[in-house]
Amino acid sequence: MTVTATSVGESDDVQPRTAPAQRGARLLRLVPAATAALSGVLLYVSFPPRILWWLALPAFAAFGWVLRGRSVKAGLGLGYLFGLGFLLPLLVWTGVEVGPGPWLALVAIEALFVALVGAGVAAVSRLPAWPVWAAAVWIAGEAARARVPFHGFPWGKIAFGQADGVFLPLAAVGGTPVLGFAVVLCGFGLYEVIRLAVEARRTRAIPRAAAITALLSLAVPPLAALAALPLVSDEAQTGTATVAVIQGNVPRAGLGFNEQRRAVLDYHARETERLAAEVKAGKVARPDFVLWPENSSDIDPFANPDARTVIDRAAKAIGAPISVGGVVERDGRLLNEQILWDPEKGPLDTYDKRQIQPFGEYLPLRSLLDMINKSWTSMVRQDFSRGSEPGVFTLDGTKVGLATCYEAAFDWAVRDTVTHGAQMISVPSNNATFGRSEMTYQQLAMSRIRAVEHSRTVTVPVTSGVSAIILPDGTISQRSGMFVADSLVQEVPLRSSETPATRFGVLPELALVLVAVGGLGWAVAVRVRGRRAGDV
Repeated sequence: MTVTATSVGESDDVQPRTAPAQRGARLLRLVPAATAALSGVLLYVSFPPRILWWLALPAFAAFGWVLRGRSVKAGLGLGYLFGLGFLLPLLVWTGVEVGPGPWLALVAIEALFVALVGAGVAAVSRLPAWPVWAAAVWIAGEAARARVPFHGFPWGKIAFGQADGVFLPLAAVGGTPVLGFAVVLCGFGLYEVIRLAVEARRTRAIPRAAAITALLSLAVPPLAALAALPLVSDEAQTGTATVAVIQGNVPRAGLGFNEQRRAVLDYHARETERLAAEVKAGKVARPDFVLWPENSSDIDPFANPDARTVIDRAAKAIGAPISVGGVVERDGRLLNEQILWDPEKGPLDTYDKRQIQPFGEYLPLRSLLDMINKSWTSMVRQDFSRGSEPGVFTLDGTKVGLATCYEAAFDWAVRDTVTHGAQMISVPSNNATFGRSEMTYQQLAMSRIRAVEHSRTVTVPVTSGVSAIILPDGTISQRSGMFVADSLVQEVPLRSSETPATRFGVLPELALVLVAVGGLGWAVAVRVRGRRAGDV
């Protein structure tokens, strides 16, 4: 009995001290998860419209802290939390008009790619020079996300948050993969420098090779960007062109603007005619050509004489060719088309959008979605068809490459206009569906990256804003407001040289993917050898 009483007494005495310790241990286990999610949010804050590009570095430093030395399983979960923290706020605009269902589904799927990256980073984090392998794994994840499912969704590439950053010149070296790799490497390098500094204070000694690698990971990316500065130029090489960007505005924001298609066309014609009056009065320089946005004529001008008359009248008033964004039905196919409209000869050339937007311009899994929610399928009654040829219009002697709206997010869709001779690029867009959300600013940043990547002037005519003229060095020389009618007229430089990024194309991305594969293979080999040694 004495023993029993003592045992009970000891239990009663120990229990109050153990419970808080257990609660504290449970809370400590939540710290990595919370850090992963919050560092994802920090990465989102680094993206436009905010000019806080540098926050990407501490975001990846924190991500490196939670992943280094973890198991692959833990990396998978922590990576998913990081992806949710980043993509949930970044892509909230996708649910502006259709509700939270599609937005949450998109984020849940896209965050899976980040989860796999988290598992990969955890796997390579025990290797020498791990920041290099880890940054390559991130780019491999972006490469996969840009291709699958449904032809990919590259929105949220790290490069697209760096339009105002010091790393921007690297876009001309190797495009978005090299620019993104530099940012992620620098972030992981920042963590490794801090980790080794803390370790040095505790042990008074750190491995020399690890210290050198950490310092190089932190220092080389900005130094490489500095070395790439000569590739960034806004000087004209093949003369100049005076371009007019028209923003006609829409009757109202949201999906409902499509119900007033004739009004949208009239608005763009009216703004063009207003500009023509200013040109005639000598207030504005006469443009060599005019650029209208995507969906500026959702009424097919080939089938509708009234629409054709409206466009003809606007082109004659301004006395210059117009690139018109139309919705055209041809041979039973619905096309998102840019139409080269001459003031005297009418339509001369067309470009059909090749990278059409899933769930916006066509519905994958239509029968399944119809069973879930018929209102979703009713929004896209007929699927658009894909074009097959790059778009390069010759407008008054200037070769203008065309990447329609969503296409600006895809490396290949912009690059091949330049390799087909474009001296400048236009990104006609329609963002009215997404209201005043951050979407238009995120897309504008993409166009700034493309300007530097290919050393070309980029114009962004948008139905409702923000429209802009971007010089080849990535600076915005003119921009409009949102949901106002406006026109931007400017003499812009034309260029013909190709940057390394243009010449190399997909090769830098492929090289980084191979680095990632090599690192993962090495990590697996080390793990297998360790298990065999343990068995022995």
